[in-house]
Amino acid sequence: MILIINTTDDRTVSEKIRSELASKGAEFDIVEASEMKIKNCIGCNYCWLKTPGICTVKDDHEIILKKMIKSEQVWIISDVTLDFVTPLAKNIVDRTIPLATMNLKMSGKQMRHVLRYKTKGYDFGLIIRGEADMEYLHRWSERVAINFGGKSRGAFGTEDIKEAVSCM
Repeated sequence: MILIINTTDDRTVSEKIRSELASKGAEFDIVEASEMKIKNCIGCNYCWLKTPGICTVKDDHEIILKKMIKSEQVWIISDVTLDFVTPLAKNIVDRTIPLATMNLKMSGKQMRHVLRYKTKGYDFGLIIRGEADMEYLHRWSERVAINFGGKSRGAFGTEDIKEAVSCM
């Protein structure tokens, strides 16, 4: 399943993706996160130590985590803030810590957290609305994908929706 998280208040991008994926017969879910109440990670590590896999911050992010567990790909649609994704988009990624354990393993030459749930990992992609350093965002997408135990599907501008969907 493909999970698309739209952090913008613009539904036209979501609708274009919905139309393209439906025509391919893909299994997907689109979450309109700009309408959700999602707080910041408070860095308490309870999701690792006291309540494994469960975030102590109670808000709508729990809905996203439950959907991520069932997904093979996670895509975030974001506006640009200071040449990067918006604080909401970054916060959604930061709050995925409950999907990992505090146990570590070597992945190539890098140390990575072991994923909590039996999964092949989560591929990650970005769709950006606005002008940004796409090379940097592509590299960030790769780093996030590594942390999810998956691969990067890339970073695309909203003008390249068909190309992004072809990578889903």
